[in-house]
Amino acid sequence: MISFLRRKSKSAAKVDAPRVGDGEGDAHTMTEKEEAEMGFLDHLEELRWTLFKGIAGVFVFTAIAAVYRRWVIENILLGPKKADFISYQIFGIETTDFVLQNRTVTGQFFTDWGTALVVGAIIGSPVFVYYLWKFIEPGLFPDEKQGLRFAAVFASFFFLLGICFGYFVITPLALQFFAQYQISPEILNEFDITKYFEMITFWSFGTGVLFELPVVIYFLAKLGIATPAGLRRSRKYALIICLILGAFFTPPDPISQILVATPLLLLYEASIGVAGIVEKRRKRDLEKALA
Repeated sequence: MISFLRRKSKSAAKVDAPRVGDGEGDAHTMTEKEEAEMGFLDHLEELRWTLFKGIAGVFVFTAIAAVYRRWVIENILLGPKKADFISYQIFGIETTDFVLQNRTVTGQFFTDWGTALVVGAIIGSPVFVYYLWKFIEPGLFPDEKQGLRFAAVFASFFFLLGICFGYFVITPLALQFFAQYQISPEILNEFDITKYFEMITFWSFGTGVLFELPVVIYFLAKLGIATPAGLRRSRKYALIICLILGAFFTPPDPISQILVATPLLLLYEASIGVAGIVEKRRKRDLEKALA
């Protein structure tokens, strides 16, 4: 961290060296340690303002989402509940209607404003990432800038892809499974609005996090921890883990489990390719350094 801040300080103003005949001797001379400490505190202040601007950007988009939250609730939150939802038409699923109820005093209030917070955080997150990038960019070498820029785009793409997969695939399948599951005609399926909101958020964001696997492998490969050979040897364990995660994030039926496990396995195979590319670059850089 200190070395990063020192590299970032290259363009900062330097403290004047003592001049002969200054009349004040070494009174105004600052030691290298004091200069470094001032630079560190200055960067902490800059980081504080960077976080403030990033959070302010998220807040602005949250406020916009709050204004249009009723449209968001009707078309996004309640979308998988409707029979004409696009996923049901694509997969040819016969839908079963279910009732949403509010069983707590604050249920509708927290669902209403919680939707605005979640949507605002998703839409405003690029602003936060942008200001964070502008803070760390001056302290990076050219190759580090290129690698981090690639990783940021890479991570954002797979996170959004995972959210879409969770919302358009896992959520409708899970909802219809639980809506049709009935142990007795005397028991009706009527879901609580709070639990409905929590489960949609869990299925969507959880899948988004799972889809970050290639990004995690990328950084592990940069550190020399993950190698293509090691990942290939671990394929059988990866298969088991993907099936377990598929069972955890989906209803207990094999079709949904396979639907989730399959893209995870494909992402694992893609991670092997990413690790191979990183390993080749590391070897090439090492050969250049030795030469």
